[in-house]
Amino acid sequence: MSGEALLRFAAVCQRYEDGSRGLEECSLSIRPGSRNALLGPNGAGKTTLLLHGVGLLRPARGQVEFQGRPLDYGRAGLRQLRQRVGLVFQNPERQLLSASVYEDISFGPLNLGLPEAQVRQRVEAALGAVGLADCRERAVHQLSFGQKKRVCIAGVLAMEPELLLLDEPLAGLDGPMRREFEALLEQLAGQGITILLSTHDVDFAYRWADDLHLLAEGRCLASFPARELPRQQALLAAAGQALPAVLGLHRRLADLGLLPDEPPRSLDALLAALDGAAPDLKRNPA
Repeated sequence: MSGEALLRFAAVCQRYEDGSRGLEECSLSIRPGSRNALLGPNGAGKTTLLLHGVGLLRPARGQVEFQGRPLDYGRAGLRQLRQRVGLVFQNPERQLLSASVYEDISFGPLNLGLPEAQVRQRVEAALGAVGLADCRERAVHQLSFGQKKRVCIAGVLAMEPELLLLDEPLAGLDGPMRREFEALLEQLAGQGITILLSTHDVDFAYRWADDLHLLAEGRCLASFPARELPRQQALLAAAGQALPAVLGLHRRLADLGLLPDEPPRSLDALLAALDGAAPDLKRNPA
């Protein structure tokens, strides 16, 4: 993957106070405007990497860069970074600070010292983006788990970031909530926001992401366009990941001569390909 990086991790090493390894010579780059998924087993370093991306951790060795410049870990530097890079934690309870939805989302813009009218405009825009405009006055504790995650994203969006980092955003969501959340991610990406998220769901990562990054034992084993995933089985296995289910199904159908060899990236795309092949199958039944 070429081009200037928006966010770059260069041989980053991280050790925790108990001596456990967080990252080990971890290097990867995030392209502006791209959708990125971090894949890897528990303990691979995915959350640690995201914390470094917003300056909550500082490398023991190596370097994190934003728009080609090393992060400035001084108070002013981190304040500026967090206006441009937002992090959403896996557990929304870690991030929700206020009693009401409106108060929580307005917390960041108010801390920037923005005029009240501008804060209100940002909060209303963020509420609309996540589909919670009718919940602005509700108490945070009355919200569902999925709604709490949306409030956390809205709080980050109110800062108008260029890069959105999300730690396991689909964890704990049921089927309908997952579909709503994926639609929200599509909407945000369509607005030009660069997205980097961690996930255990390789099927979702394959159909959604532009670029995939495989982590294991604190290292980035490989980064590549998502469309190349079918040719990366060995690397997927090294990162503790199975092939997406759609690829196994496609392989069986291709072997039967029902579909071309080029695999689709989602079940919907596979079904559409089967529908397109249906007239030929009727004319040439097996």
